[in-house]
Amino acid sequence: MAGDDDGDAADRGAIPSGGWGSIRAVAGILAREGHAASTTLALRRQNKDGGFMCVSCAWAKPSPPHLAEFCENGAKATAWDLTSARITADFFARHSVTELEGWSDHALEQAGRLIDPMRWDPNTDHYVPATWEEAFSAIGTALRTTAPDMTVFYTSGRASNEAAYMYQLLARLYGTNNLPDSSNMCHESTSVGLPQAIGVPVGTVTLDDFAQTDLIMIFGQNTATNSPRMLHQLEDAARRGVPILVVNTLRERGLDYFVNPQNPLRMLAHRPTPIATRVYQPRPGGDLALLAGLCKQLLEWDDAESLIDGVPALDHAFIHEHTHGFADFVRAMKAHDWQTIVRRSGLSRTAISEIATFYRNATKVLGLYGMGLTQHREGVENVRMLASLLLLRGNIGRPGAGICPVRGHSNVQGQRSVWITEKPELVPLDQMARLYEFSPPRHKGLDVVEAAEKVIGGDVKAVIQLGGNLVRSLPEHTLLIPAWRRLELTVMITTRLNRSHLIHGRAAWLLPCLSRVEIDRQASGPQIVSIEDSTSCIHASRGLRQPAGTNLRSEPAIIAGIANALLPPNPHVPWQEWVADYARIRNAIAATYPEWYADYNQRLNQPGGFYRGNDARQRRWKTASGKANFLPLASLEADPDMPAPQDGFVLVTVRSNDQFNTTVYGYDDRFRNVKGTRQVVMMCPDDMAARGLEPGATVVLETVADDRVRREVTGLRIVPFDLPRGTLAAYYPECNALLPLWHRARESHVPAAKSIPVRLRPAAST
Repeated sequence: MAGDDDGDAADRGAIPSGGWGSIRAVAGILAREGHAASTTLALRRQNKDGGFMCVSCAWAKPSPPHLAEFCENGAKATAWDLTSARITADFFARHSVTELEGWSDHALEQAGRLIDPMRWDPNTDHYVPATWEEAFSAIGTALRTTAPDMTVFYTSGRASNEAAYMYQLLARLYGTNNLPDSSNMCHESTSVGLPQAIGVPVGTVTLDDFAQTDLIMIFGQNTATNSPRMLHQLEDAARRGVPILVVNTLRERGLDYFVNPQNPLRMLAHRPTPIATRVYQPRPGGDLALLAGLCKQLLEWDDAESLIDGVPALDHAFIHEHTHGFADFVRAMKAHDWQTIVRRSGLSRTAISEIATFYRNATKVLGLYGMGLTQHREGVENVRMLASLLLLRGNIGRPGAGICPVRGHSNVQGQRSVWITEKPELVPLDQMARLYEFSPPRHKGLDVVEAAEKVIGGDVKAVIQLGGNLVRSLPEHTLLIPAWRRLELTVMITTRLNRSHLIHGRAAWLLPCLSRVEIDRQASGPQIVSIEDSTSCIHASRGLRQPAGTNLRSEPAIIAGIANALLPPNPHVPWQEWVADYARIRNAIAATYPEWYADYNQRLNQPGGFYRGNDARQRRWKTASGKANFLPLASLEADPDMPAPQDGFVLVTVRSNDQFNTTVYGYDDRFRNVKGTRQVVMMCPDDMAARGLEPGATVVLETVADDRVRREVTGLRIVPFDLPRGTLAAYYPECNALLPLWHRARESHVPAAKSIPVRLRPAAST
């Protein structure tokens, strides 16, 4: 049980999320990046009507908003974009690409904003200035001589709906569905599992549900680091007495306590609000067995006709009216024995029964989850099992209840909703064919992992990146990096320098774009763009700062420039008219799929944005059975392709509170007591004692895999941490080199980064 006052927090050594630590961190980055006064003014308009939407996480934007509707990482992301530092031609003249490869991730991005198009010169190994016309012409010429299916169009989660729509149309007019995106590396297990279970690829929860729920269950999601603004909703729920159960392999201190920076009295008194009612720490991948155990316990109570206040353990009326496959699901659950459930979950039978009791005693339950569920070999099974647990008591399509995948990057859900996907069956291709009078490709494209495999195999020749840091994000660096350098063409549409710009193809272009925070002036005047948050609400975003440079172009303008240089003229695709007025892009999106986007421009002006809609929330099930589906679970092992070695550990990769995705803002992680470095491995003190290891000892991690590929990371310093025995944790992306490409979710191909079998050895033995 979390303590109920600041004294308990101090006794346990807990470091609350929010509070003065967060304020100091924000003040530090504002001072470091420059423009502190004007950036502070900009933050007042972040995530608010008439302002700009955060370029960091995708958590929901309430209406009305809080006084400061940004979190520590959101403020860091804005300061990062509004930095006073600039990368000019002189910078690249002074530093070769080979030299820059030796810089840290943090140092590369902190060099500043890119402000001019640049071309890599193979004769000098320097990036050199180019004009936009030269860039578009060269890219168009190279792509015209490359087979469309040997080209990959990657998108990070920052692109607006308008840019993403144009980008996917560019790829399909070119002739490919190779449209992987950052969702392939995190929530693709959601996009596959939820449609099978409830008929929609996104969550069913809105912010209103947090105010009505009577139980919140959080699985594998570190809220305080990855979506801190959610702490407002969790704090409100905790103060109402709503139990909040946290299921996570790492005990994350930021979810124990929260000091709301917008509550002056609590800030002055330093009185944290306890957030987590209980914390349960399964072994890596143990959530699958735990979820099966919770379902099994409910079924056993139902068999015994056990009642609480006259209410049975299951919602039989809901199951009968709204679900399919219940009998087969029951048989599968009964076949799993308790001994195996306990062993594979890493939790005791008592702990599992305790969670089940909390669940049974509640009538409106929210099931939240992150990559702790999705990034496993059976990540899709994890998602389906959580859906089944909620279905057993009718907790989908009920106010105050539902399933909530917590998305990462700011518009990763929105760009999927405007058809950034490699799966043609998810795209309204017939309507696009009518609107633009072309024959769209109908074959499946490449997802991120498949694209990486094709690069390694030499079957991809060109990669276009709309944002992101793809090479750094991907696994299998030993094989991937040399292959990436053999690509014929790499094109990076970006705001700042990162490692993917240094590991490039034989021809490489850096195309600098406007940030979402900056004013985007086009022929019809300043433009707005739109993004979709994790709860399917679409918001307008208006830039308010002057651009970092006069030669920057917007993402839609850059996409149109490539399209005009690459594609034959098509009078039905008005690229330049779209760039002149983004409202016309939104009209095109609405014409493509009016069910979601009718009256797009008019609805976008609604305070708080507009809700795109969700059939499962209304208990309309767009599945093959016409109902929500219980899907049997064959195995309780979430990662059967890479079992933990007898003499080794299972590694979980994590992010620090001083980073967002691959962007590293600094080297301190105050929630984990790490200072000045990211080259650490977190370890259970009992495991340290058993191996005679002291804090600060330097070790090497090596992947346990019999495939003749050497994967290791050296120079990691041991930090004691609250983890189950046999478990290690280390930072992403530094430990991506340990993850094989083939260790991925079976159905969704999400890299299984939350369960990597490794051996640890002292550095002296290398």
